[in-house]
Order: sequence, then structure tokens, then C-alpha cells
Amino acid sequence: MITAIVLIKTSVDRIPEIAESIAALDCVSEVFSVTGTYDLIAMVRVKAHDDLADVIPGRISKIPGVRATDTHVAFRTYSQHDLEAAFAIGLDN
Repeated sequence: MITAIVLIKTSVDRIPEIAESIAALDCVSEVFSVTGTYDLIAMVRVKAHDDLADVIPGRISKIPGVRATDTHVAFRTYSQHDLEAAFAIGLDN
């Protein structure tokens, strides 16, 4: 599974509608409205790298009101659960 973090600039007056349209895509697991340079962050999960081209420029960028995207592909995932398990090694003594 390939995970991409997509930073999205939008028309500010349409953030809720744009976020809902992005969240409705089957490969998008979460959409966050955020402060800063970007308006939304979407978590995209696909089976292959080639699928990113279908999703990001092919679908997300074509949603009315999306002005720009900046995509970051994840190499490895670390979750709080994984970190707790790693640091707990040997503590059961």
C-alpha cells in the first residue's frame, strides 16, 4: 500500500464543500482542514505508485475550487502504537 500526504490549496470560501468532495473519493482515508500555507491535507492510500497519477492530478486537482496540490509520498509509517510497543521491549520483567 502506498500512502501519500496531499497538501491542498483551495478557494477559501468553499473549504467545507471541497473537503467533502475529496473525502468522498474511495482512496482518501482522511481530509483535515488546517492552518498555514495550505487549506486541506488529504491522506491518500493506493495499491501502486501509478495509481497516484489517477487520483491526484486526475481526480483531486479537477475538483472545482482546488487551486494547487503538493504531494509527499510516505516511505514508512510509524504510529503511536508502534512506538509504544518498541519502547516497551524488556519492560515486562
